[in-house]
Amino acid sequence: MNDRKCPVTIAVAGGTGSGKTTISHAILDRVGTQNIAYLPHDIYYKDIADIPLEENRIRNFDHPDALDTHILIENIKHLQRGEATEAPIYDFRDHRRRPETNRVEPQPIILVEGILIFAEPELRQLFDVKIFVDTDADVRFIRRLQRDIAERGRTTESVIEQYLKTVRPMHLEFVEPSKRYADVIIPEGGFNTVAMDMVADRIRTMLK
Repeated sequence: MNDRKCPVTIAVAGGTGSGKTTISHAILDRVGTQNIAYLPHDIYYKDIADIPLEENRIRNFDHPDALDTHILIENIKHLQRGEATEAPIYDFRDHRRRPETNRVEPQPIILVEGILIFAEPELRQLFDVKIFVDTDADVRFIRRLQRDIAERGRTTESVIEQYLKTVRPMHLEFVEPSKRYADVIIPEGGFNTVAMDMVADRIRTMLK
């Protein structure tokens, strides 16, 4: 019989700009990338051609239908069975999924991060530990504005328009209500070093 222990699946959710990626990277740094299979939800975005336009000609990237969550579910299940899996690669500058994939090897910890991961019941039931990063809306918006301009080549006007027409309404409809499913809520995002240290210590204990 296979005596391999089932990995622990940890999920980090929160609104755009909340600091969930900072928390996830802190876990990776403190626990060690060699122990963690990391799956960010946003690499599962559909190709832009498959995301329908809204009436206002803006594509809604903040609705669950914009992501191929069923592929993420398959990837997690492979890793939970101790099998390697192929995760997609997404280019955020042109919103296209690349033809190649990224091979992810099984590890004792599976770390999943994303805005909408608690809003999907089938996905949510795969998580052993659910962490929600809770940050004020104005701080989240400023962080998103800075990131999209610096990393994704966006203009200030386009970021503001998208935030008002899709990001904020989808946060209120899907993200904020999903907070009730969290086991742990971390306020202040990546600035909360105490919480990050406690979470990392708990994960290291699980590895032992």
